Amino acid sequence: MLSYATLISPAVPIRSGNAANPYDAEPAPDGSPRRWSPITSTLISGERDAVLVDPPLTVPQATAVADWIAASGRRLTAIYSTHGHGDHWFGAATVLERFPEAVHYAMPGAIATMHALAAPEQRRGQWDVQFPGLIGDTTVRAVPPPGGVLDLEGHALVPVDTGHTDTDGTTVLHVPSIGLVVAGDVVYAGLHQSLREGSADGFRDWLAALDTVERLDAEHVVCGHKTPSADDRPAHIGSTRAYLLDVLALLGSRMTARDFFDQMVRRHPDRLNTGALWAGARALFPGTTTPTPTSPATPVTPPRESDPR
Repeated sequence: MLSYATLISPAVPIRSGNAANPYDAEPAPDGSPRRWSPITSTLISGERDAVLVDPPLTVPQATAVADWIAASGRRLTAIYSTHGHGDHWFGAATVLERFPEAVHYAMPGAIATMHALAAPEQRRGQWDVQFPGLIGDTTVRAVPPPGGVLDLEGHALVPVDTGHTDTDGTTVLHVPSIGLVVAGDVVYAGLHQSLREGSADGFRDWLAALDTVERLDAEHVVCGHKTPSADDRPAHIGSTRAYLLDVLALLGSRMTARDFFDQMVRRHPDRLNTGALWAGARALFPGTTTPTPTSPATPVTPPRESDPR
């Protein structure tokens, strides 16, 4: 029989804006600092072996995850990344140093995003600026799982394509034998969702992805970004859907980034990390805020595949 456990890596301050978006580290209008949201890593365990899903962003976070795996007493055989955002695979190299026999797997769409985000100019212009000294080896080692399925002690761990959600090429990992879906960034819990790579069509695609997850009829749904107090109930699918429906409703209105931010905070007052919401508002409504001394007059939104948050 398989089991699973989760470890949430805490939020990390974003130290500075990146080359494409110099305003990216500015505080939200309510004064909240820009932080990378907490990241959920999941360990699926059998009697002897285990599979890690979504190693986190920084070396300290990944070291804590490796210690956690070692404490489980299981032999790590595989790492799986649900999608190509750096906060779901940059820590893989650190984990593999501790468990060199493990293989890093991801689906082709996710691997394509990994290569884009790990390009030298992207690393220099974004990751090493925003998280100085915290990002480890970003060599892409992920390969597709043979036959499109991972095996853990005779149990199938099945990647399910969910298309565009908060980025392109996303998946969830379905473990039918224990009623588990590790949902990556398809489902959020208690945090403002990443809207930076979105558009009206993209948000509709995300809604379709939620329908895909719902049809899996899982008992446990692990959100890729959630508050430490959040559980793994499937009800988070519905709250993620409600958030996106509000985003779509507001996109049809004439407003500024600040208007959008205020409306979303009003509608979702209990969600944390308003800094992430502000980054999304700036991307969805470029050029509609008064520039600050450190902000360009016309903010530039980078391409979806190179803009992970």
